[in-house]
Amino acid sequence: MLKLVYCIARRADLSPEEFRRTWLDDHGPLVRRHAEAIGAVRYVQSHTGEEDLNAAFIEGRGLQPAYDGITEVWFNSREEMEAGMASEEGRKAAAALQEDEARFIDFSKSRVFMTVEHEIF
Repeated sequence: MLKLVYCIARRADLSPEEFRRTWLDDHGPLVRRHAEAIGAVRYVQSHTGEEDLNAAFIEGRGLQPAYDGITEVWFNSREEMEAGMASEEGRKAAAALQEDEARFIDFSKSRVFMTVEHEIF
């Protein structure tokens, strides 16, 4: 399987609560509606929490501040993902998702990349 990982920073004009609500309650269902069109087979949102624990890790290691969350999107294969994204329906779905993301994501502070998992345990 191929997995897209999206490390997300919220827009500065949104509170953490507004960001989480928009991402989970609005964007999540939108992704669900468009999943088949883009070839996605699994979608998970991981919202940053436990701020005190995060602060300890950041301080102890000299790290950058935490992202506001991570999205993971799984595809059965690169070929299935590319086929979905190349279709008319897939292109429209990808455009709708990106347009919606602009409502709550600071793209300049976020990161996205494709990964291949190697399960250790």
